[in-house]
Amino acid sequence: MIDNFMYNYKLTRCDDLFPSQKGATYVNVALGHSSQIDYIVTSCPRDVNNFLVLDPHVNFSDHLPLFVTVTVSLDIGRTKMIHPIETIKHHQKQLRWDKADLSAYYNQTAANLAHILPELDKILSGIDKREYKIGECAHHVDAIYDEIVLALSSSAKLFVPEHNKNFFKFWWSEDLKLLKEAAVNSDRIWKAAGKPRNGSLYQKRQSTRLQYRKRLREEQKAETVTYTNELHDALLKKDSNAFWKCWRSKFESHSKCVEVEGCVDPTVVVNKFADHFSQSYTYNDEDRFKSLKDEYNCLRMNYYGVPCSIYDLNFDVDLISHVILDLKRGKAADIYSLTAEHLLYSHPILSLILTKLFRLIVLCRYIPTGFKHSYIVPIPKLRDSRMKAVTCDDFRGIAISPILSKIFEYCLLDRLKYVFSSADNQFGFKKGIGCTHAIFTVRKIVDQLVSSGNTVNLCAIDLSKAYDKVNHFGLFTKLMKRNIPELILQLIENLISDCYACVKWNDCWSVEFAINFGVRQGSVLSPFLFAIYLDNIYSLCNPRSKLFIIAYADDILLITQSVVELQRLFHMCELELDWLDMRINTKKSCCLRVGPRFDFPCAAITTSGGNSLPWVSETRYLGTYITAGRGFRCSVTHAKRSFHRAINAVFGKVGRLASEEVTLQLAKSKCLPVLIYGLECLSLRKADVKSLDFAVVRFLMKLFNSANTDVINECRWYFKFELPSEVLAKKRAKFERKFADHKSLHRYFGICVI
Repeated sequence: MIDNFMYNYKLTRCDDLFPSQKGATYVNVALGHSSQIDYIVTSCPRDVNNFLVLDPHVNFSDHLPLFVTVTVSLDIGRTKMIHPIETIKHHQKQLRWDKADLSAYYNQTAANLAHILPELDKILSGIDKREYKIGECAHHVDAIYDEIVLALSSSAKLFVPEHNKNFFKFWWSEDLKLLKEAAVNSDRIWKAAGKPRNGSLYQKRQSTRLQYRKRLREEQKAETVTYTNELHDALLKKDSNAFWKCWRSKFESHSKCVEVEGCVDPTVVVNKFADHFSQSYTYNDEDRFKSLKDEYNCLRMNYYGVPCSIYDLNFDVDLISHVILDLKRGKAADIYSLTAEHLLYSHPILSLILTKLFRLIVLCRYIPTGFKHSYIVPIPKLRDSRMKAVTCDDFRGIAISPILSKIFEYCLLDRLKYVFSSADNQFGFKKGIGCTHAIFTVRKIVDQLVSSGNTVNLCAIDLSKAYDKVNHFGLFTKLMKRNIPELILQLIENLISDCYACVKWNDCWSVEFAINFGVRQGSVLSPFLFAIYLDNIYSLCNPRSKLFIIAYADDILLITQSVVELQRLFHMCELELDWLDMRINTKKSCCLRVGPRFDFPCAAITTSGGNSLPWVSETRYLGTYITAGRGFRCSVTHAKRSFHRAINAVFGKVGRLASEEVTLQLAKSKCLPVLIYGLECLSLRKADVKSLDFAVVRFLMKLFNSANTDVINECRWYFKFELPSEVLAKKRAKFERKFADHKSLHRYFGICVI
C-alpha cells in the first residue's frame, strides 16, 4: 500500500537515496524484534542532502528517530516593505524566566544596550545646540525604539529557554532525574561494548530503562490525581484569575473552543474575528462623526492651553525604575514578544536609556510607531463556550499593548494626574477606591431617601461597546475644554491616533487593521481618557435636588425619587450620549424600585427611539445583585452559588487526596472571597449572614465527614478557619475606616446626604 501510494504521487523514500542508512527503525531489544516501519518520503530527491537513522542515548522508545536535511529555495522578491512586527509576531514563544540564567541575561543586556546611550546623548545634544530640527528627529525615535526591542529580545534568546507552558512538569523530581541519568549512562556503556544481547551490561541497561519508564508512567498518571504541596504553594501566590487559569491547565483536560460561526479552521476563524473587531472600531452615526470632527478642527486651529514645558514632565530614572518594579509578572507578551520580565531582569542602564528616549519623544512630540501596534485576544463571554454554537459576538477582545508604551503612559499618568482627573461620582480608575465604595454610596443614598418615605427609582444603563466607540475628535474636544497644555494634547493625539491591531487565535494571526476609534482596553491611559469622555454625564446629577448619578467605568446608575424625574434624568443622559455618538444597549439596561411602593405598577422609561426599559425585581450592579423591596438589600443567592461552584471544583480534585490543612487554606484564600465579595459595604439581615455561614459549615461537614456542629467548631478552632460572619465583621470595620479617611468620597457623600 505504501509503495502504491508513493508510485501514484511520484514520491521517493529517503533511505533509498542513502542505502548505507537503510535499516531497522523499530528495535525491541528485550524481545529481539526489529523492523523498518518509519519512513520519510520526498517529491524532490535532488533537494535531500542527508538522511540518518539516529540512536540517541536519551531515547527510551523502541522507535528510532529519523533525521533529514533538505535544501529549499524561497522566492524572496517582494515589492512591499514589511514592518518589523511582521517578522516578529509569528514567532512568539513562551519564555520560562523561572529556568533562565538571570545573571547572564543581566550582563548581556548591559552589553547590548551600551551603544544606544551615546546615540541618544548625541541626538539630544544636537537638539539643544539646534544642530537637529525637532521635526526631523522622528526617524531617530523609531530607530532607538527598534534597537531597544532588538537588544532585549536577543539577550533573552541566549539565556532564557523557550518552551510551551506544559514542558516543565511540576511533578518532576530529583529521583526521576537520577533514574534518567542512570538509564542514559548504562545505555552509553552498552553501546560502547558493541551492544551485547546478554551479560551484566545488557541486564543493567534493561533494568535501569525499565525502572525509569515505569516510574515515569506512574508520575504521569498521578499528574491529574495528585495535589502536591509544591503546587499548592505555587497556586496560593497567584491572584484569583491566575489561580483558576493555572488550576484548569493542571486539572482540566477539556479542549478549547475551536469552532466559531461554524468554522474550525483557525486561519479562517482569526480573520472572522479581525473583520468583527475592525467593524466595532467605527462610528454609530456618520453625521455625528462629521459634526464632532468639525467642532474639533474649529477649536484646534487656535488652541494653546495652559503653559507647559518639557521640564514640567520631569521624567527621571527614579520614576521609570519604580514603574518597572511595579509591573506585574507572568503577563502575556506584547506583539514584539517582550514582557515585563525583559525589563525587570535587565541591566539598570535600560532605565537611563528609557528616560532619555521619553525626553526625546516629548521634545519631538512624536510617538514611536512601535507604540501603536498591538494585538487582540478573543476571550469567550460564556462560562462554557463548548456547549453551544458560538459567534464572534460571544467574545470580548482583550488588547495587548507594547510593554514600553505602557511604561511611557505610566510616567505620563504619574506626572499629569491633574489632567486625567474625573468627577467625584466616578468611582472607577482611582487609587484606593473600588466597587465597594460605589455600592456603599448607592446604599446610603437609597436608605436616606427611603427613610423619608420615598420610593427610590434606579436605572442601570449599559452602553453598547462603550470603549470601542469613543470618538477621538470628541475626546480631543473634551480635553481642550479642560485647557490642558497643547504639548500634552499633541502627545495624546499622537498616542491614540493611527494605531493598528491584529487578532491572535490559538497560534494564528490575522492581517492588521487600522483603529481610528475607541480607546484600547490594554492601554494604561485608556480608562482615564474614557472617564474624561463621559465626564459631562456625571455633572448632570444634582444631589441637592435628589438626582444622583453613580458611575464605575461604563456602569452608570441613575437614582431619583420619582419616575418622572428618572425619565427626565435619563433623557438628559441620552442627549449627552448622542452628542458623544454613544448608544444605550436597551436589552441590558433596566429599572428597579426600592421603597414602600416598590411593587406598584408605573410608567416605563423610554428612549428617544421609542424603546422601553423593563422594570425588574433584581439587577446586577458591580458584582452584587440589588433586589426590589421595601428597603435596600442585595441577594446572596448568587454569591452562594458561585461559592459552591468554586469549592466543589477544589474539593472534587483534592478533597480526598490533599491534607485538610491544604484544602482549607485553598478554600480560605480562593473560595471564601467569592462568597463575601462586596458584602462588607452592605447592611445584611441576620438571616442572610446565617445562610452564608451555613454554606461554609456544610462544606466543613463534608470535609471532616461529620454532622456534629461541636466537632466542626473544634476543627475550625484548631485550623483557625473563620466563618463568613467573622470575616465580614473585620472587613466592615476596615472598610469604614478607609471610607472615612478618603477625602473625595467623604466630600461627595457629604453632598449626597444633605
